Parts: sequence; C-alpha cells; structure tokens
Amino acid sequence: MVRSDITTVGAAFEMLLEEIEGVIEDVNNAGAAFAPIVERAARMTCTTPEFDNLASEFGLGSHKNGATNPAERSRLRAERDGLVAHLYGLTESEFGHILSTFPLVPSEIREAALRAYGEVEKGRVQ
Repeated sequence: MVRSDITTVGAAFEMLLEEIEGVIEDVNNAGAAFAPIVERAARMTCTTPEFDNLASEFGLGSHKNGATNPAERSRLRAERDGLVAHLYGLTESEFGHILSTFPLVPSEIREAALRAYGEVEKGRVQ
C-alpha cells in the first residue's frame, strides 16, 4: 500500500514538473508580447526620482522619461489594456463584455481601452 502511494505521488510530481516546464516555455516564447506591455507600465510607474533604478532597468534611463502628462498616461493605459486583451486571446466582443462589468470605471476609460484593442488589431499599436 505504501509503495503504491509513493509511486502515485512520484507520477503526479513528474506530471507537475512537465506542466511547469511548459508554462516556463510559454512565458519565454511570449517575451516579445510582454515587452510593449512592460514598457507602458514602466513609463506610467517611473515618474519620480525614487524610480530611477527601475527606469534604468527597463531601458527608460530615468524618471524624466516617464509619463506624467494625464493625456499621455490615459493613452498608455488604454494601449496596455488593449495589448493585454490580445495577449489573453480575447475577441473584441469578449473584451467589450469584460469592460462592461466595471461600472465604476468611467465610460471614457472603457471606450478608450476598446478603441486601443482595435488599434492593436490593425497593427497601429505595438
């Protein structure tokens, strides 16, 4: 009985390792897809001198290259959301439905995200 349990646990562990290796491979293959999302997130985050190390790490140089203009930040946020929706493989309809479930988010922000999704689809946002 004990030998059977050990064999079962060992097989389950091997299956888990194979699954983890698959996830790591998927993340490594998706690196190019993450780059524009990370760049936008970094530009919205690294806006003060306290973030200079992080800005440098992400290739921004310093906080001076961060986005502080409200209109630019809104554009970056919408583009990031559109890129993430594509990364998840959502259709425009699915993304629109998800956005509609956030009634506290102003409609202008939800509409901008949906427009950005379309711009990503057309290759205008990368």
